Amino acid sequence: MEPLSKAQQELFDWLVQFIEQHQHAPSIRQMMQAMKLKSPAPVQSRLDHLRKKGYVDWEIGQARTLRIVHPEHLQSDMDQIPILGAIAAGGLIEPFVEVVDSLEFSPKQLPPKSYALRVNGDSMIDAHITDGDIVIMRPVQEPKTIKNGTIVAARVEGEGTTLKRFHLERNEVTLEAANLKYQPIKVLATQVEIQGSLIGVWRKYF
Repeated sequence: MEPLSKAQQELFDWLVQFIEQHQHAPSIRQMMQAMKLKSPAPVQSRLDHLRKKGYVDWEIGQARTLRIVHPEHLQSDMDQIPILGAIAAGGLIEPFVEVVDSLEFSPKQLPPKSYALRVNGDSMIDAHITDGDIVIMRPVQEPKTIKNGTIVAARVEGEGTTLKRFHLERNEVTLEAANLKYQPIKVLATQVEIQGSLIGVWRKYF
């Protein structure tokens, strides 16, 4: 991939941090404010360069669909992050337990023990996560701190693991797909273990 200019790198680094913290893309106005710019034109120019170089992508004509495509390029110092098998974006599959592959990745701006999972299925397609994508997850130390709507890797007791949006109401957890073809999974909170929350998506186009 092509290297980024200083201005492009500045915006990219800020986007990574914003999306990780808020679990959604920022507005152009927020990008302008963060970059201390008075016009949207320079922001759009930087975004176009980031997209052409393969660092971000978005859905044309849809607001706030920007996503980080290659979080492994946060820095040039490369290491490896383990891919712990597959996770279902559909029904439930057996829990991941072993390292089956690895990504070349710079972990310096990631939480400790971050890991990757290969996506099986299309239940998160409306969240721009498709079959074959690799999702980058951070471990969850305290499940009670997870905000409703966060995309998580969840293990349902006696069933398996799945990638879904997390919602907690009283003592019931709803694991919601981002595809109308799939019904939400509703279980008691005591039956669910949140094993990670989403911080990035890696997709290979060739």
